[in-house]
Amino acid sequence: MAQELLVQVTPEIAANEILLKEYLGKQLKVAPKTIQEVVVLKRSIDARQKAIKINLKVLIYLIGDAIEESKIRLPEYPNVASQQEVIVVGAGPAGLFAALQLIELCLKPIVIERGKDVRGRRRDLKAINVDHLVNEDSNYCFGEGGAGTYSDGKLYTRSKKRGDVTRILELLVAYGATPDILVDSHPHIGTNKLPQIIQDIREKIIEFGGVVLFETRVTDILIKNNEIEGVLTNRGETIVANKLILATGHSARDIFELLDRKKVFIEAKPFALGVRAEHPQSLIDSIQYSCDYRGELLPPAPYSIVKQVGGRGMYSFCMCPGGIIEPCATCKCEVVSNGWSPS
Repeated sequence: MAQELLVQVTPEIAANEILLKEYLGKQLKVAPKTIQEVVVLKRSIDARQKAIKINLKVLIYLIGDAIEESKIRLPEYPNVASQQEVIVVGAGPAGLFAALQLIELCLKPIVIERGKDVRGRRRDLKAINVDHLVNEDSNYCFGEGGAGTYSDGKLYTRSKKRGDVTRILELLVAYGATPDILVDSHPHIGTNKLPQIIQDIREKIIEFGGVVLFETRVTDILIKNNEIEGVLTNRGETIVANKLILATGHSARDIFELLDRKKVFIEAKPFALGVRAEHPQSLIDSIQYSCDYRGELLPPAPYSIVKQVGGRGMYSFCMCPGGIIEPCATCKCEVVSNGWSPS
């Protein structure tokens, strides 16, 4: 029977399968050659002391132990082409995962996205960076996959009440993300890998009967007797369905204005002011790792800040080691910057 073990090892041991088996053999008092497989379940870095350690949660299979099948598979999706329709406004992460969940529930999602697909967005992103021209429907925020597609894909959350986060990570792995996101304490897919994953999710939605409409903006929500009847689009189409999921993201100001006109109750979150700070990566590495040179066995060092000041919370929203800074306006009258890093 496999044994689960929590260990703290040097970066050299963590990165070398032979050294790791030797270390675990000593912990279990068995010969390393009797260990047939080691599965890393969780991994984090402890840089509190000058000697940096790697925390590992591992599953150890000795010779004779039956190795459990660990391959992650997609759910058995039903074909929902003829089932009850549900409108999903927005094809960002919330909208795409809502569509997948609807298919699992045997409901047909109709996903309406104001922007372009992941490939089509690239020309508009180039126009922002090179020509300083903003397409209000296709930019870093709007388009298939939402802001995350071309701006990072960090997946960790401070909240412990977000539901079954592990299941979402497993779905992302099944769609092509690296299995490391199931292991690392701060999982990160990266802008270089996300577009293909997003495209594969969209193709699966369509394969099983869902509909995805690009370059289609919701201009009105049809409500009668306080019940949803459907939506109108900028194409002059009426899409009829009595169920509606808004997954627009906070940048879709036109939707919030529409809700206000429709007398739909909306409530503002407390206002937060963001400030960007940039530091040389070598400086952060030297502070966090207490070293002059990080080496190849450690990732670029991140950090976070949480502080109460005068009764108000101050915290770092995210940190992008080796990050890229880009203009992320969604209309011509804005100057907006954001940052992210590839994986």
